[in-house]
Amino acid sequence: MLIDDFSDEALVSQLGTQWRVVSDQVMGGVSTGSLSRQIIQNRPCMHLIGDVRLENNGGFIQAALDLRDKIDASGYTGIRLVARGNNEKYALHLRTPDNMLPWQSYRAHFTVKQQWQAIDLAFDRFAPHRIDAPLDTTRLHRIGLVAIGRAFHADLAVCELRLYR
Repeated sequence: MLIDDFSDEALVSQLGTQWRVVSDQVMGGVSTGSLSRQIIQNRPCMHLIGDVRLENNGGFIQAALDLRDKIDASGYTGIRLVARGNNEKYALHLRTPDNMLPWQSYRAHFTVKQQWQAIDLAFDRFAPHRIDAPLDTTRLHRIGLVAIGRAFHADLAVCELRLYR
């Protein structure tokens, strides 16, 4: 199931919702980031770029997609992204209605190389963060691609995001 191929210039996903950038500035941090649609090596993509800083208890920038309706992904193995970047480690965060607090999520980490690559993140790799409930893949309602946890320059481009079997 295709979530986005980034063909829309306004970063409206194939699900009809729009990607947006969120940073730790919502809680007093000083990380900065921007999100844009670009063509990189002839591929339309979403490009998250910025600087993650740890001052003021900060430490993240995120490309977030709220899903219009909760997605039942129980018939799928996980999420595949085709991405390139700057040889850094990033995270994919999932949220369900069980995540009542903003710092709760289910997280899987991945490292991107400088060339395009397909990265499969099986749902059983997603660890609960500050929540006791297990990941319920029948009720996904938010996806985030996140640069988090350490001071570094983020540079992540994604040209495809989908559920895979």
